Amino acid sequence: MRDGWIAIAGLGPGSDAMVTPQVRDAMRQATDVIGYIPYVARVAPREGLTLHPSDNRVEIDRAVHALTLAAAGRRVVVVSSGDPGVFAMAAAVFEALESGPPAWRDLRIDVLPGITAMLAASARAGAPLGHDFCAINLSDNLKPWGLIERRVRLAVEADFAIAFYNPRSKARAEGFAAILRLLRGICGDERPMLFARAVSTSDEHLQVVPLSQATPEMADMRTMVIVGSSATRIIERAAGPILYTPRSAA
Repeated sequence: MRDGWIAIAGLGPGSDAMVTPQVRDAMRQATDVIGYIPYVARVAPREGLTLHPSDNRVEIDRAVHALTLAAAGRRVVVVSSGDPGVFAMAAAVFEALESGPPAWRDLRIDVLPGITAMLAASARAGAPLGHDFCAINLSDNLKPWGLIERRVRLAVEADFAIAFYNPRSKARAEGFAAILRLLRGICGDERPMLFARAVSTSDEHLQVVPLSQATPEMADMRTMVIVGSSATRIIERAAGPILYTPRSAA
């Protein structure tokens, strides 16, 4: 096996300023970049670099392609938005590695962290994840809806702040409405919620509302939704509210 390698890289939430120097260095060395179409589109073409964009829901195919190229001696960067280890391509690559040819296990594989949409949204709003929190992907493409509802219910009962990924798509517009009803049934109407859309891009838009005013239409697949815990506070000010969760709990 020649000296091929794979870097599984996070491109951050959208702004080029939030791409880490470590990821930029891997891009400079890469011969191939593999990823979902809009993420590969963020990579500047250059001589000696081959871009391999592919459609959604083919994560394992992308992972196998990357491992095959690396085994042939190519320097491959597999790109995800945010952080590649958070609902993204790192797990897919390791799933393919575990079930693939034994020789693939000798490859150098590095996971290069990125700034997640969850952390970028939290930072823009203040510090709603300042105490214990969890992240839940509301897409039911890879898990049953009943499991999603159970995890949300238990997270609220444990009084975590919750960051929701992939809250609402055209194909499952009713799912987020069901989550809002579930939240209201457990924690009442006044729990603060953050809707942070396209953070760090020119389309960025933030809303902080009580749960009673939250509607499904406030979210889409570019929106990070954060639900505060019972301790989460809002500091009102002329420049806009600050949402934060104190560091201590009673």
